[in-house]
Amino acid sequence: MIDQLWEWVVIAIGILVVLGGLLVGLMRGRGGRSRSAPAPGRGTDVLPGVGDDAEPPRDAPKRSVQDAGSVDTLPAPEESLATPAPAPTIERPESARGRLTRLRARLARSNSALGQGLLALLSRGGLDEEAWEEVEDTLIRSDLGVEATTELVDSLRAKVKVEGTTDEATVRGWLREDLLRLVDPSLDRTVASSRAQGRPAVVLVVGVNGTGKTTTVGKLARVLVAEDKDVVLGAADTFRAAAADQLETWGTRVGVPTVRSDRDGADPAAVAFDAVKAGAEMEADVVLVDTAGRLHNKVGLMDELAKVKRVIEKQSPIDEVLLVLDATTGQNGLRQAEVFAQVVDVTGIVLTKLDGTAKGGIVVSVQRKLGVPVKLVGLGEGPDDLAPFDPEAFVDALLD
Repeated sequence: MIDQLWEWVVIAIGILVVLGGLLVGLMRGRGGRSRSAPAPGRGTDVLPGVGDDAEPPRDAPKRSVQDAGSVDTLPAPEESLATPAPAPTIERPESARGRLTRLRARLARSNSALGQGLLALLSRGGLDEEAWEEVEDTLIRSDLGVEATTELVDSLRAKVKVEGTTDEATVRGWLREDLLRLVDPSLDRTVASSRAQGRPAVVLVVGVNGTGKTTTVGKLARVLVAEDKDVVLGAADTFRAAAADQLETWGTRVGVPTVRSDRDGADPAAVAFDAVKAGAEMEADVVLVDTAGRLHNKVGLMDELAKVKRVIEKQSPIDEVLLVLDATTGQNGLRQAEVFAQVVDVTGIVLTKLDGTAKGGIVVSVQRKLGVPVKLVGLGEGPDDLAPFDPEAFVDALLD
């Protein structure tokens, strides 16, 4: 019995030995060699080709010795080859105060008939009736107007008679005094440009075609920017090709926004309304509204201008209406002024081209005709050649 038991034990041990050998052979046949345990912290998921014993792929980029062992980062995106457009340069105009004095020489050249010509007549002595008639003709040719000419000549004749002298220095003093009185320094020549009652000032700029109206609006924006005013431009001249582009260019140069329509021929009153609304939303100091040139003898066009004014006033009062006149047009300009004043209540005059063939007397004439002051004068084509009108500097320039 015992012998039989040992036989079963030997057989079992043999079977276990055989099974153990088979198991070891099977494991070697499947793996070839045993894998090492993953290094601490690497995890058990090993990507193909990046294991400890993996070979780099054939197209893998070569790394320098200095780069070996460094942490790989994503490559930076390729920079655009296109050169970015430079930011527009914002100009900062100099203060316009005293500008008329600086431009005095230009004004003097255009008014030699009124200044030097008149002085030559008065100081030559022997002022008989014929001489005084010549003085009157000189003044009338300078666009001073008959009424103002009569006043000036009567004053000069009285002084010459009383003083009994025609000394040039003395006559110059008399002439300066009388001209200054005619120009009237007491008139308020400020342009509305400050917020009032929580809203921006609204300035409507009007005039006939060819007076330089849109350019004047752009130059006026520069004057106001120089005074630290926040300005909004309204391009309500929707009928003239490229008028809005022109105004927007002026505004861009000094960092001033322009409200305009996206199409030609849009309703100018609507554009003006939008400009005033935008100015209020931006809390601007002043809104300058450029309007289309109007022929003063065309009733329909003037009615449209009146509509622009009415539409603006539904949203805000109009603080200033500036009429732009070409100073070279003389008496014709005065007729234009009268018609515009009847339609839009003109509050101030801008005289352009006063450095050309204009006559200085137009300043006195237009003020007397409308009862409103000349507030600005254009003395050149440069961006800063628009000057606030200074009566004393103007008269001094005439007598240079």
